[in-house]
Amino acid sequence: MSVAVRFVAADRRGSIRKARRAAWEAATGSFLLFAGGAIIPVALFLLLSGQLALVASLIASGLGLALIGAGTSLFTDRSSLFSAMRQFLIGLAAAAVTYGTGAIVGVSLG
Repeated sequence: MSVAVRFVAADRRGSIRKARRAAWEAATGSFLLFAGGAIIPVALFLLLSGQLALVASLIASGLGLALIGAGTSLFTDRSSLFSAMRQFLIGLAAAAVTYGTGAIVGVSLG
């Protein structure tokens, strides 16, 4: 086997290892950020109760979504207001689907 063929083969093996490592790093980072973002609204239910917990959780979640949306505007050509509202509305839609599913199944707070 020529030196060039061995070099290319070794380079490809290294690239595959790097790609696998990068995928695991991305997955781990995504999981940690998702879990970290979920702590705030859930923690409010541990600290407060009833409607107060619900309202506090909704406000904290909405504010967090808007801030994340505004932050993503740093990487796009969109305005921070557009990105904040877009993220907020997507989160609101997800919350409505979740609430609706819970209502259909018969789950309630309190």
